[in-house]
Amino acid sequence: MTPMTPIALVVGSASPHLGRALAQAFGAEPVGVKRERFPDGELHIEVPPEEVRGRRVVILQSSTPPVGENLMELLLLADACWRAGAASMEAVIPYVGYARQDRRARPGEPLGGRLVADMVSHGRFTRVFTVDLHNPALEGCFGAPLEHLSALPLLADALRPHVTDTTVVVAPDLGAVKRAEALAKLLGRPWAVVHKARLSGNDVETLGLLGQVRGMRPILVDDMVSTGGTLAAAAKELKGEGCVDDFILATTHALLVGPALERLHGVPVKRLVSTDSVEHRQDLPFPHQVVTLAPLLLRALRPDAR
Repeated sequence: MTPMTPIALVVGSASPHLGRALAQAFGAEPVGVKRERFPDGELHIEVPPEEVRGRRVVILQSSTPPVGENLMELLLLADACWRAGAASMEAVIPYVGYARQDRRARPGEPLGGRLVADMVSHGRFTRVFTVDLHNPALEGCFGAPLEHLSALPLLADALRPHVTDTTVVVAPDLGAVKRAEALAKLLGRPWAVVHKARLSGNDVETLGLLGQVRGMRPILVDDMVSTGGTLAAAAKELKGEGCVDDFILATTHALLVGPALERLHGVPVKRLVSTDSVEHRQDLPFPHQVVTLAPLLLRALRPDAR
């Protein structure tokens, strides 16, 4: 296969917004996939063979909630394309579900991240692309070469108009330190970190703060916002340390599930900046700026487009 093999873009049902943006960047319509549900709930997929046969197929599907359903659809799409004669297949999974289950805290627990990587490896993909994987070490679990992309430069471009000489970039926990440091460097601002302890899957508590934040306007940055517990706890700590009530949240994956909105209601959020790795909600009580990953993915998939 040569680099000139035409690309066929297959968009999963979890990523319509990003799929439209990526198709526009490619300058081509996505493959016309037919989907239906059988009475027992099983998903039936049909891919037009003439649209994928002999072509380099790129399958876009985030494994957002419901994670199991979306992962199964990804594998069904891959199997359909393979059986239709695709020359090669690559998976673009902007958000990888179960990536936080990358270690066992006690005997009897599964390694969900490793299991998902094993499942994706059955898709016969020649390459897998992810964006801001929760734990980059999970790369070693995939059966195909994995390209781990960073959305930080895109987020920095979107944040730059809102940066002032009182802006500070804040990591809400120790796991986000490298991310906060990298974003602070891109924006030319100082950074700080909140020390957090996780009590359960939903609850956290803060244990202190490293850095100067009094009188500053924080940009809280993390790879994802799930239930909002980490950010709410960090915001409480920052307010106690004298931060100005002018918070910006910056994340790649804005899941915003469960009690997220209720928790963030108590945070003086002026703006949320995220990517379209996750389909964005329409009911947020604050401005939400969505940055498309399409340019990042286009450069990765077609280096000639740089």
